[in-house]
Amino acid sequence: MAATLFRRTLVTLLLAVLPWAAVSVRQPARAASLTQVASFGANPGNLTMYAYRPDGLASGRPLVVLLHGCTQNADGYFTNSGWRKYADQWGFTLVLAQTGSANNSTGCFNWFQTGDTTRGQGEAASIRSMVTYAVSAYGSDPRRVHVSGLSAGGAMAAVMLATYPDVFASGSIGAGLAYRCATSLTQASSCQYGPTSRTPRQWGDLVRTAHSGYAGPYPRVAIWQGQSDYTVVPANGRQLRDQWTDVRGVSQTPTSTRSLTGGTTLTVYGDDDVRLYEIAGLGHGLPVDPGSGADQCGSTAAFFLDAICSAYHDARFFGLDTDAPPTPTPTPTPTPTPTGPGTCVRASNYAHTTAGRAHQVSGYTYANGSDDPMGLWNTFTIHGLRQTGPDYWVLADGEC
Repeated sequence: MAATLFRRTLVTLLLAVLPWAAVSVRQPARAASLTQVASFGANPGNLTMYAYRPDGLASGRPLVVLLHGCTQNADGYFTNSGWRKYADQWGFTLVLAQTGSANNSTGCFNWFQTGDTTRGQGEAASIRSMVTYAVSAYGSDPRRVHVSGLSAGGAMAAVMLATYPDVFASGSIGAGLAYRCATSLTQASSCQYGPTSRTPRQWGDLVRTAHSGYAGPYPRVAIWQGQSDYTVVPANGRQLRDQWTDVRGVSQTPTSTRSLTGGTTLTVYGDDDVRLYEIAGLGHGLPVDPGSGADQCGSTAAFFLDAICSAYHDARFFGLDTDAPPTPTPTPTPTPTPTGPGTCVRASNYAHTTAGRAHQVSGYTYANGSDDPMGLWNTFTIHGLRQTGPDYWVLADGEC
């Protein structure tokens, strides 16, 4: 990495992004789009707010705040990260904070500046204002607010979890750094390129002092770290683990370890208090997995790396899949249809499931008995099903 860039700015510390590729995941036909919010309240950090709300989204739904990396912007992160798929599928709002060159010459969130990482100040306070706006304007559930970010945005996600534990229920930190690992540009370089000598208790104390007097629960945290990342070295993932296991009051000894796709090892601490995803061979970037499978998402681009769909695993870790409503507003209950071998019914995936002809798993629909795949669980997708036996239905699009 060029020494001149290192001396000049944080760009050598965190990622840079090129123009973004088109989304490759399957999306339902909808009119909702990423929209800038012109005024969202107090903005001491000089940030820009963007929001995405799926069509027909009711009030009382969760909210996820997304934070991009250096030289990225909200639109690119929205396009490539894969989060839109699950916002549509499971019904929640996305808020994307965007910084720019006025704050940092390469558009990094200032995760290492105390004026931006202290409760009630700078960029942290601006992001908090965006959450307040979303809860008021969109009716987002204040008990189900989550944050996720990459690199500088991942480090800033750690800032938000530390400074506003009363706001965020959980968070995800991708290729990021522990809260207050650095309080200057020089320290930031040291943190990124090598381990910092602190005990878990010392790491935890940095979080506890971020909101002194706070006695409530701290957020659950998922940590993503490429094992071939030379921009934010793997030691940072372990330091984040030490910090948040200590804050959550659980041991640094794992409760479980298992292998996932893309060379990923998932290590769990406590009662799913902290997750550490370590990905063999992955460099600096956000893990995505383009495709149409239920656990696939995103599109590859600079620093969006093909390995595993982190958004899918994070959304489930946040609990966003457990009460996902059908979208948009469900159709009225259909008139009862005769049953028995030979019966053929054409209806939406939602109507098929409510009538007992199909079932849904993780937002996708399957015919009862045959498990024939039917696509997304919603009121838009229409299929014909034919009954061939007791509770046994098969796809029959050309028959009914």
